[in-house]
Amino acid sequence: MLVVKVGGSAGIDYDALCNDVATLWKSGERLVLVHGGSDETNRVAEALGHPPRFVTSPSGYTSRYTDRRTLEIFEMVYCGVANKGLVERLQGRGINALGLSGLDGRLLQGKRKAAIRIVENGRQKILRDDWTGTVEQVNTELLQTLLAGEYLPVIAPLACSEHGEALNVDGDRAAAAIAIALKASKLLLLSNVPGLLQDFPNVDSLITRIPASDVESYLQYAEGRMKKKVLGASEAISQGVGEVILGDARAAGCVSHALEGQGTVIA
Repeated sequence: MLVVKVGGSAGIDYDALCNDVATLWKSGERLVLVHGGSDETNRVAEALGHPPRFVTSPSGYTSRYTDRRTLEIFEMVYCGVANKGLVERLQGRGINALGLSGLDGRLLQGKRKAAIRIVENGRQKILRDDWTGTVEQVNTELLQTLLAGEYLPVIAPLACSEHGEALNVDGDRAAAAIAIALKASKLLLLSNVPGLLQDFPNVDSLITRIPASDVESYLQYAEGRMKKKVLGASEAISQGVGEVILGDARAAGCVSHALEGQGTVIA
């Protein structure tokens, strides 16, 4: 079992990604595809007059502040054009992909963080009306039913709260939770950089290997969104996933290249 998470930043070649995923699926590999959509969400939010706001937690993690209107825009893009765009590409390649969000069938469930603590201009603040959460439970029965029926699940990272509310959850950590639940042998976290860079943005400073026992010490090298990827990798490795690869989604063969060890391999 393989779980692939592809980011939503600018520069990612989704056609090449789907070519690679289709080839693997047809060869007998069973996988789940989790996706992002941040770049498109930012553009749509700006066009709708509700520009994105990114905040930093006291521990240094950056995330999208998600008020109710932002959640609605997030749903529009992630569950709409991003999810169905990937499903359409895979269907066009003969793969019976099925798109859904973590909200559907309570595929992903977690607790809502109605208020979050942030650091702004050196001061800590509390933001309320937040619609984010952390995945605590995965409906593995639903995923296994889809996989047994030869459907390739394509998952948008929303979750369902215990009260039935839609939640924006981090895609990398959601993919890690799915990989843990399915006892996946590998988790690929693909984005618009070649992996974890020791001296960002210098691509020649790529860290090619991280020992499974020492993942958290490499957080010091993670900039911006990469922090969540390393955190998700740490969670996956600590709970039984055999290997996590941080790879580049901008070129043809990105999934195959990551499986061959190109990028940052954590094992």
